[in-house]
Amino acid sequence: METILDIGITVVLFFQGLGNWLTTPMEIVTFLGSEEFYLLFLPAIYWSIDAALGIRVGVILLLTTSLNALLKWSFHLPRPYWYDSRVLGMHAETGFGVPSGHSQTPAAILGLIAVSVKRRWASILLITLIGLIGISRLYLGVHFPHDVLLGWFFGWLSLWLFLRYENNIKTWLSKQGLGKQVAAILFTSLAIILVGGLILGTLNGFEIPSEWIENALADQPDGLPDPLNLKSVITPSATLFGLGVGALWLNTRGGYSAKGNWWQRLLRYLVGIVGVLLIWAGLDAVFPEGPSLMAYSLRFLRYALVGIWVSMAGPLLFFKIGLAQPSKN
Repeated sequence: METILDIGITVVLFFQGLGNWLTTPMEIVTFLGSEEFYLLFLPAIYWSIDAALGIRVGVILLLTTSLNALLKWSFHLPRPYWYDSRVLGMHAETGFGVPSGHSQTPAAILGLIAVSVKRRWASILLITLIGLIGISRLYLGVHFPHDVLLGWFFGWLSLWLFLRYENNIKTWLSKQGLGKQVAAILFTSLAIILVGGLILGTLNGFEIPSEWIENALADQPDGLPDPLNLKSVITPSATLFGLGVGALWLNTRGGYSAKGNWWQRLLRYLVGIVGVLLIWAGLDAVFPEGPSLMAYSLRFLRYALVGIWVSMAGPLLFFKIGLAQPSKN
């Protein structure tokens, strides 16, 4: 493994040697694969562009993000700037490196959008963006080449599995009552957390090498590696639960349509995103952090509320103030 890591360091140093002029462009590109960007991006699709596509993008985003966390724990390998002090870590990253989430997630969600839009120009643009986000992670010193390649692989695998089984799962859910539908989503959400806990249990005796910690803190003093934190799976699984339950409940009340005038679509987004930020940032400011049952439970609540706001509470507000209508109106 050391040989692969050493070869990867050579590649990362090559990209960093291209010059500081690339730092700002690479930071902008890498933002397109961040949690903050998805908090802004997913609601825009669901509320203002295409509600059905928005839910599909949300589901594959949260499932592949969960898978990424499980895989990172399974591989438990370092990031370049943890491993070699010659690499400059330009972003603080506290989790393991393999596979790259910034590569895996865009491959899945942008791939789904490309398949759904069915426009050649869109496919070329989205595939190019997937590639650039991956390259940005090399330049920023936070991923090895094999991290990025495996991220793309698992992202496209997630997309293939999603497309393969999506209709079967939708058909099964449509035959169930709301109670069983909610139970199925809750089971999926909790199963993800349980699997994560089991994998972490196998790492009970694992200690992060002191050299990794020293190198990481040398570049990012506030970025202490904390790769064995269960919040990595609680965040996506809780959001999946909230998003799914909200969408299912709203569907029993006529669903949601993203159609409307341009100003209605814009106002929906502006009004709705305030709610997202209030829940996400507001509760983050008051809820405790750390590896405790209370902190984990409140984190689940926080992200479940984000999902519910996006798929149900936000649309209900839009109906109330005349910015949207149910799809079955």
